[in-house]
Amino acid sequence: MSFSCRIFNSVMSANGSEAETDSSCDGADGRHASGPVSAKLTVVVGSTHFSEEKMFLVQSCDYFRALYRSGMKECRQEEIHLNGLRARGFLIALAVLRGEKPALDGDDIVEAIECAAFLQAASLTTHLINLIDSDNCLLMFHTAATFGLMDLYHAAALFIRSMYTDLEAEVKKSLPSELISYVESLTPSVFAAVGAHVTCVGDETVHAASRTVCYLDETGNSWKVLTDLPLQASTSMAGVTVLDNKLYIVGGVHGLHKQVVDACFCYDVKDDSWSRISSPAQRRYNFSLVGVGDRLYAVGGEYERTVMSSVEMYDVTTERWEFAAHLPRPAAGAACTKAMSRIFVCLWKPMETTEIYEYISRKDEWRLITTLIRHQSYGHCMVGHRDNLYVMRNGPSDDFLRCLMDCYSLSSGQWSSLPGHFANSKGALFTAVVRGDSVFTLNRSMTQEFAVDSKNWKPRRQMKGFPRSGSVWTFMLQLPDALTLK
Repeated sequence: MSFSCRIFNSVMSANGSEAETDSSCDGADGRHASGPVSAKLTVVVGSTHFSEEKMFLVQSCDYFRALYRSGMKECRQEEIHLNGLRARGFLIALAVLRGEKPALDGDDIVEAIECAAFLQAASLTTHLINLIDSDNCLLMFHTAATFGLMDLYHAAALFIRSMYTDLEAEVKKSLPSELISYVESLTPSVFAAVGAHVTCVGDETVHAASRTVCYLDETGNSWKVLTDLPLQASTSMAGVTVLDNKLYIVGGVHGLHKQVVDACFCYDVKDDSWSRISSPAQRRYNFSLVGVGDRLYAVGGEYERTVMSSVEMYDVTTERWEFAAHLPRPAAGAACTKAMSRIFVCLWKPMETTEIYEYISRKDEWRLITTLIRHQSYGHCMVGHRDNLYVMRNGPSDDFLRCLMDCYSLSSGQWSSLPGHFANSKGALFTAVVRGDSVFTLNRSMTQEFAVDSKNWKPRRQMKGFPRSGSVWTFMLQLPDALTLK
């Protein structure tokens, strides 16, 4: 059901409500508190009445969860009044809690932030964070500060800081001094890279000097060393990703026979330190590693030259791996990305069919969302920006040096081809990382920044390429001042 139609089914008059009664008051954990309440609850926001399943609200919002654990008289009432909120904001909250991803304009954003702060609805806060862009980031930041929605406040400030060159004049014109100071106290994310290196032990320490993670100093247009890789770490055919500003390196290979490396590592930029993490149960290499929320997902890959469909997820809180639903078919080195806090994998059927699957975490399943048929020679790269997935590929065999790009809109479910093409003779665009409303691409000759404008990528800057041969992993990291000054 569309968001616009939701209002007709969610909003009801005070006299039209029908509540089913129960003899208990359900708590958030399924236990009961004393006193009779209805299985359905009428929530009054202003003059508008909403009839909702009580357990749905309890499971979705900290406000209702706390209310029904408190034992207060309200948990026995069939009608709850939320004073100070507006009906439109509550309607938006209900839509998001049901799994919808509505686009929001200025007034909607303000009311949604107010509602997210009051209800302490984590999923609504996450949705708002996913919607941050150059047009609404100042509104998001200022409104989140007003209502104390701290996760959104910090995320919007980071976005502004990363786009500060473009936004500085408007920031200083429209924001109060204390908010400007907070933005300027943050360090922007930097474009970082690491080449493909095998483990370095015994007599091989001669290669240790080149085993570094580097970042691009955009002011000086030079690459600088951030940290050395642990000697036992391999980035050759490994899983490499960043989650919560920490760099993870999982698996990889060593030697001509592709011996799997068991050692897995996490680099914390805050402490400038490496630590070991546990290894996946299934040994694998040439797989995709992506992080969403508080979990890493190791997707597909190979073991003993056999392509696999297995998927494992690592909970960074419990520090444990567990298996998730298998891919629809075996895949190695599959293009994988995240967008709108959702995971997508691109499975290619040579020589022309691209299928994009989404991992539905609440159901632990992979769901086909779209298919694209394009003749190509080889290769895929996929990057997510807001609610769009950009798929890059080589052209057909008679013109394979062209990098062609198609865009899939998650909101509309429609494909579109980006105008023109991108030269790919030196590998450009087969690594792409988003920062704010920009995308960074890299090869040995150049680093390019593209401004993402609707369905177009417009070149903004060209900087120094990464002076390493072979495969390269790229990502964004927010570095403390102490690291950039060392």
